Amino acid sequence: MNKQQASLFSCAYQALMTPEPLAKKAIIDATAIEWEQEQLTLEPVTVERVSKPGRPQKPALVPPRELVKRKISTVEGRAVIVHAVAHIEFNAMNLALDALYRFQEMPIDYYHDWLLVCIEEAYHCSLMLERLEQLGFQYGDFPAHNGLWEMAVQTDHSLLDRMGMVPRVFEARGLDVTPGMIKRFNGAQDHETVSRLEIILHDEIGHVAIGNRWFEYACKQAGVEVIPTFQKLLHKYMQGQVRGPFHTEARLEAGFSQHEMDILEAM
Repeated sequence: MNKQQASLFSCAYQALMTPEPLAKKAIIDATAIEWEQEQLTLEPVTVERVSKPGRPQKPALVPPRELVKRKISTVEGRAVIVHAVAHIEFNAMNLALDALYRFQEMPIDYYHDWLLVCIEEAYHCSLMLERLEQLGFQYGDFPAHNGLWEMAVQTDHSLLDRMGMVPRVFEARGLDVTPGMIKRFNGAQDHETVSRLEIILHDEIGHVAIGNRWFEYACKQAGVEVIPTFQKLLHKYMQGQVRGPFHTEARLEAGFSQHEMDILEAM
């Protein structure tokens, strides 16, 4: 295929199915340059269900209850958490790529937005992989879980469901828990990890905002109200259960309304 005539969707699929994190990042970065230079088309491609995206043989994927826990006062304890964040960012890369590839009849701003998310998630993953190596470990040295991608598969039939659940529930959860991680790493005097987590927290507010924007778009297209529809999705996919506490300031900055936050607190 002549790369100058390639479709953005085919490039996204190629990156999605590439196993190694840094190789995946390289394809994303090259795609972003080609997109910026208007070398890619929006020619549709056949959309496949991706039950398993490209990923390395390790880490082993286990239920969340089987994940290892260590004291953050030890190097290994800090590495376990860094590894978990690296895995989340690796999955986030795949989620953003799938959002690009799967929904092929959207306004062009949608593709600008989700390619930006791809670029930043790839950068976040590389930051945490680098930090993991500095601590003496590699990606795959600890087990991980697959909950993020499982939700991607469950919502692959619907833009509304995908935008409602992945950015507004799973990525927004990152806004809630990252400040606590930053506090713990500061307590362990690991300021290098803190600086990387602060970058991630800043950028993830923008990612949740993008999810909010396109969820509202999908609701408008479907002729439904945002808040009741979000509540229905929470009951459909999460049995109405949401985990707190919430980082309300960050969620408000990302586009949640105070009314929504009050509803989530009540749930």
